[in-house]
Amino acid sequence: MGASGSKSRGLWPFATPAAGGGGPDGPGGQQALARARAARAATPFVFTRRGSMYYDEDGDLAHEFYEETIVTKNGRKRAKLKRIHKNLIPQGIVKLEHPRIHVDFPVIICEV
Repeated sequence: MGASGSKSRGLWPFATPAAGGGGPDGPGGQQALARARAARAATPFVFTRRGSMYYDEDGDLAHEFYEETIVTKNGRKRAKLKRIHKNLIPQGIVKLEHPRIHVDFPVIICEV
């Protein structure tokens, strides 16, 4: 729990050529060499993320939507908020204002 798990699926983009399978004669052969070459082209930065907000039917953007309902209890009218779950459209991909370092990038950031 808590880890992205990208290493276990073979999608580790920051691998060194030595971690690619041992060269063309070793295990993996040409596929390992091609994977190692592709790893050099990967960037440690993230430029987009998945949005956490939703659009409702009116086009409003928010994390949560509520509807006010009137509940009658013991002859008293009372307003209650009911959360809306239906007819919400996810925001989609959002461009980051400043690039971030990928969570799987093996670097230690410290101040000296």
